[in-house]
Amino acid sequence: MSDKSTPIKGVTHTAEEAGQKMKKRGLKGWAFHEAKRLFAMFLYLYILFALLLIHEYIVLAQHQIKFTHYGFAFVNAWIFAKVMLVAEDLHFGRGFEDRPLVYPVLFKAVAFTIVFICFRVVEDVVVGMWQGKTVAASIPAIGGGGLEGIVSAGLIVTFALMPFFAYREAARVIGEQELRALFLRRRTRSWTPPSSKLR
Repeated sequence: MSDKSTPIKGVTHTAEEAGQKMKKRGLKGWAFHEAKRLFAMFLYLYILFALLLIHEYIVLAQHQIKFTHYGFAFVNAWIFAKVMLVAEDLHFGRGFEDRPLVYPVLFKAVAFTIVFICFRVVEDVVVGMWQGKTVAASIPAIGGGGLEGIVSAGLIVTFALMPFFAYREAARVIGEQELRALFLRRRTRSWTPPSSKLR
């Protein structure tokens, strides 16, 4: 009796080809999921930065100071979205994951606010030096200038980032599909989250 297997007629794909096809589908699905995450982060940050720029434009206009950061919101929102995506994949703030959600939300909001302010200062200094200004003359007057301005701007950004991180942390705990259903699906009195129906 022979152990050799004979090919079945009509089968056009080998097991190896089928495995590669499934791998490609998985890769496309992962890329699409990552693109959606990146776009959601970018959109939230773009709206936040645009509102901050509008406020800065109004303040500067009252003092007859020229506003020059028209492309700041789009470019920085894209950069920070990528940074936040990588940080999330690397489980940034992992030490707070087992604690109440208020801890990782506050930690991430404060941490990214500090990064945002530092990045803004470095960006303005680099641009200013490129234009021939000194480092001191290139430092931006964040929030109107001075320590009070920096603190006020930092608090605004921190509280503005908290809803985003609150949503992300809640999605990590109860599941993104379940959380999206809570926010976007119409509920009835007998409605229950999808996960609870399986229990």
